Amino acid sequence: MMSTQTLDYLDGIAHLPEGGMLILQHVSWEDYEQILAELGDAPNVRVNYDQGRLEIIAPLSEHEAYAETIQEMIRVVTRERRLKLEARGSATLKLRPQAQGAEPDGCFYIHHAAAIIGKRRLDLSVDPPPDIVVEIDVTNESLTKFPVYAALIIGQTSTIRFRRPAGHSLFSALL
Repeated sequence: MMSTQTLDYLDGIAHLPEGGMLILQHVSWEDYEQILAELGDAPNVRVNYDQGRLEIIAPLSEHEAYAETIQEMIRVVTRERRLKLEARGSATLKLRPQAQGAEPDGCFYIHHAAAIIGKRRLDLSVDPPPDIVVEIDVTNESLTKFPVYAALIIGQTSTIRFRRPAGHSLFSALL
């Protein structure tokens, strides 16, 4: 049975606007797990947990477009270098003993691709962590996730920041 507190958390998440962030303190691991179960594979939020601190982000649609572009770039590079690649998108990466978990904007297996291909769900207590994790920053900084990725022993974490200068379109800002 779901706790009243978990129901309150889910209500807050349901009202989170695109580009918004909700930070909750003193959240139990059990509540974190329940929230993940209730949200399922919802593409409209990213859930991060660091020893009781729960951070929920509702990415902007432009954020998702950047993530897809970066993922395609990684696919092209690995294909050109004839490397195996297993892309897992924003898979939930978590370890209970460390009480930490994160959902990156993209995660990729290259060195351990063969061990992961065909697996339905990742379990970092037995599966290797991704070789590459990508974070896209448009409205929110992802620096709070870095300690989580370090604890999960992620090989490479890249943050890509997209900022619009005042008075410029995004297209001209990227030129």
